[in-house]
Amino acid sequence: MEDGFKPSVQPQRRVNLNIKEVVKKEVIKLFDAGLIYPISDSPWASHVQVVPKKRGITVVRNEKDELIPQRTVTGWRMCIDNRKLNNVTQKDHFPLPFIDQMLERLAGHEYYCILAGFLGYFQIPIAPEDQEKTTFTCPYGTFAYK
Repeated sequence: MEDGFKPSVQPQRRVNLNIKEVVKKEVIKLFDAGLIYPISDSPWASHVQVVPKKRGITVVRNEKDELIPQRTVTGWRMCIDNRKLNNVTQKDHFPLPFIDQMLERLAGHEYYCILAGFLGYFQIPIAPEDQEKTTFTCPYGTFAYK
């Protein structure tokens, strides 16, 4: 954390019924996997945001019989708005590799595999003293990541 930071509690936002079901399913999935736990006394709280998953481009005709490319929405993704937390967090000095460096490493190999499953994303443990900073609030309660 940067010096002189002040914890931030964001108010819960209203969500429509369809989006509320998406949040409920995601919270249940995270809770059942043991990735989150209920918390009530955190000085930090971020709200959830639900955004559409976009996959592929479909070409459709408009009223003027023109072909227009459109992205198709295949579902919804729950995100947590951690912008206020990110503003007071010290930045890492470990830059990501450039894409051309990564492509050079992959060149000549017969297979390339991406292991990005649900639990694969959550494999970095959060220090117990920092878990309260990951708190998020939604219509079903206030939770923090482990």
